[in-house]
Amino acid sequence: MQLGVALLGALLGFSFLFVSVHYLVRINEFGKTESVLDNKAIVIQKKISTLTSLNLVKSDFSQDEILQLSQEDFIEDVEAVINNNFDVSLQTDSDLLPYVRSDIFLQSVDKNFLGIESLQWDWKESDAYVPMILPRDFLVMINSFTSAKGIPQISEDIAKNLGFKINISNDLKEETHKAKIFGFTSDISSILVPESFMKYANENYPISTVAETTQLILTVKKGKFGSFEKYMEQNMLESKDSAMMIGKLKSMMNILLSVITGVGALTLLLSGLIIVQYSQLIFSKNLYEIRTLMRIGYSPQKIIKVILKYLIYIFCMVLLASMVIFILSKLTLDNILMQNGIQIATSYTAMSFGIIILVFLLYIFANYSTLKKEVYKVR
Repeated sequence: MQLGVALLGALLGFSFLFVSVHYLVRINEFGKTESVLDNKAIVIQKKISTLTSLNLVKSDFSQDEILQLSQEDFIEDVEAVINNNFDVSLQTDSDLLPYVRSDIFLQSVDKNFLGIESLQWDWKESDAYVPMILPRDFLVMINSFTSAKGIPQISEDIAKNLGFKINISNDLKEETHKAKIFGFTSDISSILVPESFMKYANENYPISTVAETTQLILTVKKGKFGSFEKYMEQNMLESKDSAMMIGKLKSMMNILLSVITGVGALTLLLSGLIIVQYSQLIFSKNLYEIRTLMRIGYSPQKIIKVILKYLIYIFCMVLLASMVIFILSKLTLDNILMQNGIQIATSYTAMSFGIIILVFLLYIFANYSTLKKEVYKVR
């Protein structure tokens, strides 16, 4: 009965750990492929009201407001989204597209908030082109235009190889740079360029004294999303519904899965202690036989090996059973998440298997140490 209770606890513990660690990894990956922004980054701005339209309430963030927000205990990092303070237009420069030129709005964010290689997201005056990150709506607009003209529509991969030109100017002068699309985002409605290019253009082609900060980009500490959401409501701030939904989902699932992981680890610990006691019980019940075997020449290591082999066999059976439970649970949960519109990777995670193997080895080591101590005590 003691062994049965211990094995049931180990089975539940292993199963909880398999499921919780796997989905902790997958939920934290959710949203990564949707944007070049870091999957934890959220862009916020002040809500526009009638008072804002009448210029009675400001829509930009002051330095004091940014500093105050950065000091909140739920904020991990926050930076201003830099706006262009110069006239700028974008034109096509490719044989695959008809000539189009349009005034645009540029922004730049700290590259630490981008889920891309920072060395690739940079610009110098000597560079051949300016890298851009475009909103996906821009590509939809281009394809609507090309479709109306009877031109084949273009995919994201093809768009990245097309040529463009960025024209920056003020009332006195104008400058043109070649540009290429680096990636796409659904989180920001403007075209993103590197900070170095934005700084260069703002310094050399300013049209006003100070560029206002109308948006902030930030990351929220794990488990603190509820506090952040409450702060936004109290201070009349808003963000894209999709970004908030992903952040809320991750926060909720992280808490839930962390609790399940804790329960699994505690269950494994308790069952491990019971199994160690069981191995001691085996030893005490067979103390006379073990002493006799040692007196007629059997080595302590051989006796330890026999008992440990028996325990390893039991552990392996429990581990295989928990893997079957995990696979069945995963198939069910993946299907439920997919039906509810949450598309996560369905492949197995190496971390879940790695943690289970580590726990398994700790089980073996604990029992080996206990048996070794008891056997050598008899000797």
